[in-house]
Amino acid sequence: MRPVDTIRFGLGSLGSNRVRTALMLLAMSIGVAAVVLLTGIGNGARLYIVDKFAALGTNLVIIIPGRAETANNTPATLVGETPRDLTLEDALAVMRSELVERVAPLNIGELSAVRQGLERQVPVLGSTASFLQIHHLQLSQGSFLPDEDWDIARPVCILGSKVYQELFGRQAALGELIRLGGYRCRVIGILDSEGRSLGFDTQELVIVPVAFAQMLYNTSGLFRILVEGKDQESLARLKTHIKTTIAKRHYGEEDVTIITQDSILATFDKILKSLTLTVAGIAAISLVVAGILIMNVMLMSVAQRTAEIGLCKALGGTRRQIMAMLVCEALLLSVIGGILGLLIGFAGAWGIAQVYPELTTTPPLWAVVAAMATALGTGLVFSLLPAGRAARLDPIRALAGR
Repeated sequence: MRPVDTIRFGLGSLGSNRVRTALMLLAMSIGVAAVVLLTGIGNGARLYIVDKFAALGTNLVIIIPGRAETANNTPATLVGETPRDLTLEDALAVMRSELVERVAPLNIGELSAVRQGLERQVPVLGSTASFLQIHHLQLSQGSFLPDEDWDIARPVCILGSKVYQELFGRQAALGELIRLGGYRCRVIGILDSEGRSLGFDTQELVIVPVAFAQMLYNTSGLFRILVEGKDQESLARLKTHIKTTIAKRHYGEEDVTIITQDSILATFDKILKSLTLTVAGIAAISLVVAGILIMNVMLMSVAQRTAEIGLCKALGGTRRQIMAMLVCEALLLSVIGGILGLLIGFAGAWGIAQVYPELTTTPPLWAVVAAMATALGTGLVFSLLPAGRAARLDPIRALAGR
């Protein structure tokens, strides 16, 4: 029997029982679509986060008060509750190096913003003029923090777009006064819509000079120090410079944690890749279920087509040819179901991209290949048992329908 005849025979068999074929195609296509769609979403989420972090620049070094290894990764490390805080003087000392492009000290907390009876709680971030360049923020109105000595507690602020709309509506805000934690503060700028930065929605953020923030929070310590290096190649030397400088100022103790932007990026990338693979593996289980369905249906089909198989063997069909016909039938189901699943998966990914245009949901090539390969593999493996049973039938007994 020629391969073309085998394929024709398989197509004819599938067409003779359309309900059974439709159910098996549905099971196979759902499995392939799940793998394609979920990997597309996972890969899109990974690319979205990677792009957001990359937008901050790969030359960024973050200084955190306290050593993670000595603090045993306790919550105290995260909030900066350490024996010795970072200070503005530490940040200024770090900045005195040719390896440093710019430095931005940070203080952050939550205060009430009040204007003419309108009040809401907002995250208030204290920093310097360098923060705008380091985090690539954009202003829709006005100007950013003045480039002056860091210890000047000038009562000025920049509002996020949502804060501006809630406090001022359609009125002009530049030059107007609001109250932050009981202190009057003049609005000098409005941030453009920028999404998220440092875990905060910048549309709901209020930015003030770092010395003014220290006065608001009654502290001399800093939450973080952001350091932007000259280039990627000098980051190792920059980290050494930071450690040495801080240790000299902290009586020889290396009591800070230094992390780089690219290390954070690599960690997130690794985590999201693992999650994507895990989700794809879970979705692939449905393909195994579809394969079991194919096996069960084909076992029933062999029982129903005993006489037909006996006739084929009586006419000279060999065991290999009988197995080839049934395996070909299962592979045809897998191929057609896989193609339908790909169409459904790509259509779902396109639909999600329309709802969330910032998310790239195009499935990676490896996921498409893996989904089709798994579909074909399950179809092949689970068709061997019914095909082998059919090939072992005695032609005389099979012709008698037994």
